[in-house]
Order: sequence, then structure tokens, then C-alpha cells
Amino acid sequence: MVRNPATEEVVATVPAATAGDVDVAVRRAAAAQRTWAALAPGDRARLLRRFASAVDDHREELAQLEVTEAGHVVGNARWEAGNVRDLLDYAAGGVERLTGRQIPVPGGMDVTLLEPLGVVGVIAPWNFPMPIAAWGTAPALAAGNAVLLKPAETTPLTALRLAELALAAGLPENLFQVLAGTGPTTGTALVEHPGVAKIVFTGSTRVGKEIMARCAQQVKRLTLELGGKNPNIVFADADLEQAAASAPMAFLDNAGQDCCARTRILVQRSVHDRFLELLAPAVAGVTVGDPADEGTDMGPLISASQLDRVRGYVPDGAAAIRGSAPAGPGYWFPPTVLTGVDPASPVACEEVFGPVAVIVPFDDEADAVRLANATSYGLSGSIWTRDVGRALRMSSAVAAGNLSVNSHASVRYWTPFGGFRQSGLGRELGPDALAAFTETKNVFIATEA
Repeated sequence: MVRNPATEEVVATVPAATAGDVDVAVRRAAAAQRTWAALAPGDRARLLRRFASAVDDHREELAQLEVTEAGHVVGNARWEAGNVRDLLDYAAGGVERLTGRQIPVPGGMDVTLLEPLGVVGVIAPWNFPMPIAAWGTAPALAAGNAVLLKPAETTPLTALRLAELALAAGLPENLFQVLAGTGPTTGTALVEHPGVAKIVFTGSTRVGKEIMARCAQQVKRLTLELGGKNPNIVFADADLEQAAASAPMAFLDNAGQDCCARTRILVQRSVHDRFLELLAPAVAGVTVGDPADEGTDMGPLISASQLDRVRGYVPDGAAAIRGSAPAGPGYWFPPTVLTGVDPASPVACEEVFGPVAVIVPFDDEADAVRLANATSYGLSGSIWTRDVGRALRMSSAVAAGNLSVNSHASVRYWTPFGGFRQSGLGRELGPDALAAFTETKNVFIATEA
């Protein structure tokens, strides 16, 4: 059952795949994959570009589905559909360059071949249903694999539509299938199926650990993109006006339901009070409301359970900078920056996954590094300073897979993405994405009798 999180209305009912359905899908995918892998690289690239073109032709339709099922503001939803298109185009460009190597050896020639894995399972989350699904799907298809995509049960509609567009674009039947359903049933069957060669999972660290253990039983490849509790480090020499103006949407994008959200705002003590003065009007200026409205900055949370989770992290009467949110139906929570919190408290250490940040003062670089790394996560973060040397020192010292200096950009489809520690395993996106969906075969050819 799919609900519109802005209205709580049921908008669709989608059948859930059983373990038997997964088994049938894997067998069909394996047959389709052999046909796909036998195509000339140029033909695979051409079909992927046709898929990208179909996505572009239906970009507004896909965006509106995302607004309806996920509560994303319409501008973001349009970007997300465009990102799927771009990922497919980018992956198609790598098909003909997915080549092995020639290695000099005595007595002959050694060559390596990059061969597709077979059937890849992609388990996508509800917070960014379209782009994150494409992160695994696009390079896996480009490398010659079949893909079984399991979307989150709350957000299956865009995934189902993308599969229809792939088929209409000419991709072989059963090459890209969507298996809607629950994690314990559909997801587990996909992870444990011996015909699935790799799992790509984006979601919570807790579930990621469970999937990792299940994959270990078959020594199955996997990529994990998990949680984050990311620092936004502001030094006294930074452009404070710019840093404060950008800080709200660094943790409020998608209502804070973003593993890259900069939810720990670390500010050098000497400018802490001034930064608060600049931050307050920036938070108050965030427009929260109907995600279909072009002027909305932030929409609702995904569900009632997520709203309850976020509320549980914010005590009544806590000192905070607060914005506003609609009353009435919908899963609304106002933008909130908690002040005067203990850096070791749950709200400062755990992933809230909502529009809540904490602000914590620090004294010097060493103190900033200590606070930034005082978490089990290591996904992303931002550093604000005019000192290039400091920017480089901090970039080296902060334990995170993706850092930005004087900005909050984390994700680009042409650069690698992934986390340290409990934020993930492996890397997605970037120039090596296709190779991550291949097996390397080494062949020695003797030239001497």
C-alpha cells in the first residue's frame, strides 16, 4: 500500500513478490543476461541510450510519481529523474571502454578479460527511490549483467515505471525486472538466492550488517551504502554569511532523509554566537509545505513511523532554532537546530533521518577533528575555511568517504561515492563503476614451444 506522505491518502496498492516469485525472476533474468552479454558493446550502449532518452521523454511523469509516493519537492523530483537519464547515458559511454589489459610475461602473453557477473540484485531505499536505484542498475546493465531491482515497499511506483520504459526502449524482456515487496520476504530471498551474483544495498547500517552476513554464507559480492552522521565544520576564518546561509538545506534536503545530511554543525567557539545569529533567519526562511508547489523548499517525512522516530530525538522544550511546518494531514516536522546539546547524546551521535541538526562549538583544528570523528559513521561532510592548508589538513584528518570544502556537494555520477567505517563498503558511481560489476579473468597464452 503506497501513501502520499503529504496527505496520508492511499494512492496505489502493489502486489508483493514472494520467495517463489524471486526464484522465477532470477531464472528468467539469467536467460536474458546471456542474450544481453552476447550483444556487441556498441549495441548495448545504443539500447542504454535509448533507455535514457525514454526516461527523459517521461521525466515530468516520473517526477510527479516521486512527489506523490515519496513527498519530494517537485524541483528535486525533476532533478532525480534527470539524474537517472544522466546515469544511463554515462554508463552507456563506458560500455565500449570496459577493456582488459595486456601484461608482459616471460614465454608468452598475458591478457585479462572483464566479464559480467550475471544477475545483480539492487535493493533501493525510499529516501531517493529513482537515483539510488539507477546507481546500481545503470553500470550493472552496461557491464552486461541482468538486474533485479527491489524498491522500498513505500516507494515502488517509479521503479515499476522505469522497468516499463526499459522494455519500451528495446532492452530484452526480463533483463531489468522490479520485485516489489518487503525486506524480510522479497529482499531476503533476493540476497540468499544462489543465482544472484552480487547485491547492491542502500539503507540502514543495521540492515546492511544483516545482508553482509547473509552474503558471507555464499561469499557473494556486495556493495553497501549505509548511514551517516555528517559534520559541517565552520572555522572562524570562513565566509560565515555563506556558511550560515547554506547550512539549513545541507541537512533539510529531502526533509533530512538523506544519508549525506550535514546534521552536526561544528562551529569554532570564537564565532559560535555570531553564526547562530546568521543561522536563525536562514532556518526560518525555509518554506515547508505542499511538495507539488514550485516554491516549496522542504516536504513531509515519508511515514507516520518515521515522524514518530524523529519526534523521539527532540525533547519537549529543548533549546533550539526552529522553523515552521504545516498542521493537519501529512507527516510534517519543522526544521530544527538544537543548541546546547551534549556531543555524546543520542541526537548528536545517531542518524535521526529527519530535519534535525545539532550545533556544537569547538576550539581548534584538533578539537574539530575529534568531534567530527566521534561517530561510528564516515560518509560525508563539509569544511568551511579560507585557509587552503587547513582545508587540506582537515580533509585528510576527517574520516569520511566524501568531503566538500566551502560547499555541501557530495554526489556526482562521474566521481566515486561511498563511506568509511559503518557507512558502507565499496564504491559506487564514477569511472570505475562498470568494472565493479565484472569479474576479472586472467589468460596466459604461451608463445614458446
